[in-house]
Amino acid sequence: MLTGINQWAFPADMPALEAMKTAARLGFQSFELCVGEDGPLSLDTTEKEALSLRNAAEELGLTLPSLGTGIGWKYPFTTPDETVSAKGVEQTGRALQLAQWLGAGTVLVVPGSVTPEVSYDDAYENALDNLLALVPLAESTGVSLAIENVWNKFLISPLELRDFIDECDSEQVGAYVDTGNIILYGYPEQHLRILGHRVHAVHAKDFRASAGNFDGFVMLMEGDVNWPSVTATLKEIGFDGALTAEYGPYTHSVETMLRHVHIALEAIIAL
Repeated sequence: MLTGINQWAFPADMPALEAMKTAARLGFQSFELCVGEDGPLSLDTTEKEALSLRNAAEELGLTLPSLGTGIGWKYPFTTPDETVSAKGVEQTGRALQLAQWLGAGTVLVVPGSVTPEVSYDDAYENALDNLLALVPLAESTGVSLAIENVWNKFLISPLELRDFIDECDSEQVGAYVDTGNIILYGYPEQHLRILGHRVHAVHAKDFRASAGNFDGFVMLMEGDVNWPSVTATLKEIGFDGALTAEYGPYTHSVETMLRHVHIALEAIIAL
């Protein structure tokens, strides 16, 4: 497995190339670029610009395995508003194309949320229909759509997420497992085992359940994630990709946070 870092760990105004150079200098092997309407990487990134970043990553010794995005928070697949969901499908399609240019094999998908206005059953059918609309493009680009477990009151059970993925009937649809996001309602090692070969990417985060809210997210190995079990399960299911840490920058020192993350990732992989 590789030590990876997400672009959201860097200041929003830091150019992608500068962030990649910093990551490589500090020993990371993998970098997850992030795209959206508000950046840090633009949805209007051209093929030429993407290929330039891809070449730069190769020169730095970094892999670009996945592309992060929060498109689904603003334009959820779960919504009954077809204008909104169509925007989500269109932007996710652009992310798939960008990922192909970058040489990334996976695009993170936030499918949307269950809300007082959007019932669970309707959310399920809407999300499935909109995801299926993207499967042909995912298959033609060779880039997978990986559904992340986020705090959205949707697809909470690994059994349900497994079945949802299987309904898409495509190797280009899988799971993006976030270890820290699971702790309030489950155990990441169980999710990983049940999802098995469907796990296309992993966000490494930690969480202290006693906090019970967003303040519970703590540095790797400081929370309640059972890292020996997680690492063993990743090996068991044959996952050998990047453990991509997803953390925001420290207020006073980006590099201090990055060093903490890198040391922890190395220790986790060695378990």
